Amino acid sequence: MIRYILNKFIFMFLSLFVLVTATFALMNAVPGSPLQSEKATTEQIQKNMEAYYGLDKPLIQQYGLYLKKLAQFDLGISMKKRFQSVNKMISQSFGYSLRLGIVSIITSVLAGCVLGIIAAMYHRKFLDNLAMVIAVIGLAIPSMVMAPLLQYLFSVKLRMFPVTGLKEPLAYVLPTIALSSVSIAFIARLIRATMIEVLHADFIKTAKAKGLGGHLIVWRHALRNSMLPVVTYLGYLAANVITGSVIIEQIFAIPGMGKFFVQCVIDRDYPLIMGTTIFYAVLLIATRFLADIAYVLVDPRIRISAGKVGG
Repeated sequence: MIRYILNKFIFMFLSLFVLVTATFALMNAVPGSPLQSEKATTEQIQKNMEAYYGLDKPLIQQYGLYLKKLAQFDLGISMKKRFQSVNKMISQSFGYSLRLGIVSIITSVLAGCVLGIIAAMYHRKFLDNLAMVIAVIGLAIPSMVMAPLLQYLFSVKLRMFPVTGLKEPLAYVLPTIALSSVSIAFIARLIRATMIEVLHADFIKTAKAKGLGGHLIVWRHALRNSMLPVVTYLGYLAANVITGSVIIEQIFAIPGMGKFFVQCVIDRDYPLIMGTTIFYAVLLIATRFLADIAYVLVDPRIRISAGKVGG
């Protein structure tokens, strides 16, 4: 177990290093200086700004200085929002993204499991068909299309929920549905397929022979074995929620990480581009790592050897 975790940490570090290097190289491959659009009154002011951000140094030296700051957890100073550190900007906005992400992940898992269980228990019956129709709709409509539709229908026409922001509990409803609709559908289909197979296993037949009720068998035996694929999917789910929230935050005017991620690319704000990219990357890598560990903990039958998860 310790060797497996150590190997995972090494892989995470190497992945992050490659990402930082690639992002840095791609940004500097774009012609021109990010400060060219600044309204500098003199050439000297322009030179002073380039010196302040280290843009007057050779590229390899800029890269070395950035890695040195990164090792100290310093993501630099924004080029467009003067004297504001990227660390502070991320810390102030991430709370909104985190709350929306947590609510969306919980909603995806709970709603997806419920739909999948209902579909499996009533296989080839009306409730199974209804659950799968809901799942197909969720998979067919992208979140960027779902969001404005929900906004127009439930906020503008019916006035049931706030149009923008996250200032009250009801404001979470529409962004959460838009962000988690695809994940709910995927988990529902995953649970349904796995549980149908599990319900025909020998140990389920033994449980029925002992006189256990159908619902008790589902919750005590079938569900746990059916959750393994969902646990594996949690890492990808977190990644989808984190990256998908960028668009949803823009549509619902949520002051989260999404507004910085889009705007910094338009403004060519190098420190903010690097900071948000690295921050997202750390989150994605960490969630994948936790999903791998959770997969082992949920099913002790899985053995870990040579740094790999195996059966």
